Amino acid sequence: MSLGRTYSVALVGLNGYIVEVEAHIGQTLPAFIILGLPDASLNEAKERIRSAAQNSGIPLSRRKITANLIPASLPKRGSGFDLAIAMATLLASNDVRSTARTVFIAELGLDGRLRPVRGILPAVMAAVRAGYADIVVAQANAAEAELVPGARVRGYVTLARLAFDFGADPQDLALDFEPEPEVGAPEAGAGALPVVPPDMRDVSGQGEARMALEVAAAGAHHLLLTGPPGAGKTMLAERLPGLLPDLGDAEAMEVTAIHSLCSLTSASLELVRRPPYENPHHTATPAAIIGGGSGLPRPGAASRAHRGVLFLDEAPEYERRVLDALRQPLESGELVLHRSAGTAAYPARFQLVLAANPCPCGKAAGKGVDCICTPTMRRRYLARMSGPLLDRVDIQLQVERVTLADFGQPADEEDTATIAARVQAARERQLERLLPFGMETNAQVPGRVLRGALRLGAPTTRILDHALERGVLTARGYDRVLRLSWTLADLSRRDVPEADDIGLALNLRQAAVAA
Repeated sequence: MSLGRTYSVALVGLNGYIVEVEAHIGQTLPAFIILGLPDASLNEAKERIRSAAQNSGIPLSRRKITANLIPASLPKRGSGFDLAIAMATLLASNDVRSTARTVFIAELGLDGRLRPVRGILPAVMAAVRAGYADIVVAQANAAEAELVPGARVRGYVTLARLAFDFGADPQDLALDFEPEPEVGAPEAGAGALPVVPPDMRDVSGQGEARMALEVAAAGAHHLLLTGPPGAGKTMLAERLPGLLPDLGDAEAMEVTAIHSLCSLTSASLELVRRPPYENPHHTATPAAIIGGGSGLPRPGAASRAHRGVLFLDEAPEYERRVLDALRQPLESGELVLHRSAGTAAYPARFQLVLAANPCPCGKAAGKGVDCICTPTMRRRYLARMSGPLLDRVDIQLQVERVTLADFGQPADEEDTATIAARVQAARERQLERLLPFGMETNAQVPGRVLRGALRLGAPTTRILDHALERGVLTARGYDRVLRLSWTLADLSRRDVPEADDIGLALNLRQAAVAA
């Protein structure tokens, strides 16, 4: 038999496609050719595979080897195809028996060791969806691959042991080879120090900001905090993830898949159950926030914050195009990145938290007697956050300085667990009400539902209608105030918002940067 066939997975964004790997051994001069739009790292697989097979005791044929990756029109990238090409070649030379419908995903070291690759979770998910349940990966990726329901995962350390299990002659194999532990790999039984999450009890005073944070968590609303340095804006933002409920199975699988693609959970033993928190520096580029890079685009901080919190501290210091690029995912919950090598779609349904000083010097709070900024400087500074972006932010709050009476007395404040319990109860009320519409939180409810099945009476929305007529609110702002009012009603365990809820929601949305 001069033709061998195995299977692997090509990832385009989070979408995986089964790739059929054919290997043919010809009768001409020695050569190794890989077809099917391979990138540079995949083209280098030829030397890795030859050395790995040689050091495993099953050297490849000295004749011409042609490996074809089908579909040929789909770009292939990365070193995860090494093992599939090697097994197809060994199958073509009759060194191993049939591999049936087994999918192989691993990089090969020159010594024959199977090395882990990024994106193993979405790759295995794609294979199982396509009907390929038998998966072979590097031992270091096995725990992560086993998170996928229905996958029959086998993890291996060396190519020799894998070839032995697939029928290679044990007399030729280097089965006694024991690879050195990987550099940086954790020792057995070594445990990390417990991480103590930040607690709301650490925040002194700021009663209005604490309430706004609870409302944002309960309804998945976006939040802008404007105030002087040291008022506690960053402290509040860091505690928002602790108020959010744990992720469900489907959500946890999505989040873990994104982090796997970013190599953040290569040795994960369980799904990511807590909402993620991303806090990029204000010098981050659009590619770092939105995603991108050469070739097929990779996820950025916005996608890594999916189902969690994206915190932009010192928001006016970010590039204008970075902030405006967030407008589309704030509406759709998805980022579609187009590049010359292809198009990748990543989920990006996050809660945006912006923090800003009132002016460049930060002293314009209160009476602002110490501020050295001119009115023009203040307007120019805050104008870096565009109107269309701020129109998508539900809660815009002015955070005042902490007073001496509040400072150093956090013991009387509620802790995170107490507030999180109320948030969880409000989320359950939302889910019960919105499940018939296919939604989970108030922030997802479109205007047609708010003004249709969930329409409120005219006496209740009178103050809101007047604000729209006077031009204080846009049509989008009108809907967002309605969403906020429903969240306030859920926190108060009321079935329908009242006029006071509308008034408070409108007050929470008043532009904190207007001054």
